[in-house]
Amino acid sequence: MMTSQNRIWTAALVVIGDEILSGRTHDKNIAQIASWLQVQGIRLSEVRVVADDMDAIAAAVNALRVQHDYLFTTGGIGPTHDDITVDSVARALGVEVVIHPEARAMLAEYYKDKQGGLNEARLRMARVPEGSDLIPNRMSGAPGIRHGNIFLMAGVPSITAQMLDGLTGTLEGGAPLLAETVGGWIKESEVADLLREVEQAHPECQIGSYPFFREGKTGANFVIRSTNRDALDSCVDTLCEGLGELGLDFTPGGI
Repeated sequence: MMTSQNRIWTAALVVIGDEILSGRTHDKNIAQIASWLQVQGIRLSEVRVVADDMDAIAAAVNALRVQHDYLFTTGGIGPTHDDITVDSVARALGVEVVIHPEARAMLAEYYKDKQGGLNEARLRMARVPEGSDLIPNRMSGAPGIRHGNIFLMAGVPSITAQMLDGLTGTLEGGAPLLAETVGGWIKESEVADLLREVEQAHPECQIGSYPFFREGKTGANFVIRSTNRDALDSCVDTLCEGLGELGLDFTPGGI
């Protein structure tokens, strides 16, 4: 019987914004959210980057929210006219957009001593799909939004970090994903068969191969991942033995 501790919990992420697709802004949230999810025992399994287009956002949300345990979005929940994530998610869910009274109160408190106060633009950040709860944000006053298994978060990485902190420990997940790295001045083609055989012999583990080119030489780091420490250690030992038998130099921890 599979329990919550040994089944694999997965999440998807929708990164929203024309500025990401144009290259004007480099996304930093994927790595941040992936790392945070691993600590919660949840694996980020899929990422989509979509434009500031309501139909595109709604389509991505509807596809991914049923394929994964959790769905996160980043971007498009600010005070400007092109922040359309809330409207898009509401459309996907078939619910209305409403002003959340607690969010309004949070924003009113945050802006009470600031020029302009809680004006119409800032009040947009209190809009949520009907039936939503709030995700705390100590940095800017504007909360994130949770609706079922969907989490709407800011596009600014520092604010996203605050929202993730507010969610820490609140999501059900499995065992955290553990990882070890072995690396060397090794060509992937030299070890492709070995990597496949070692992974097949350790079904609880996954091996990722990450080649690099430095100092005029080709090398690779091999990252072994598992939720089971004993299985992980066994897989690492087997891989190191295999590399040694092939006469290849390697470094635990990677290079």
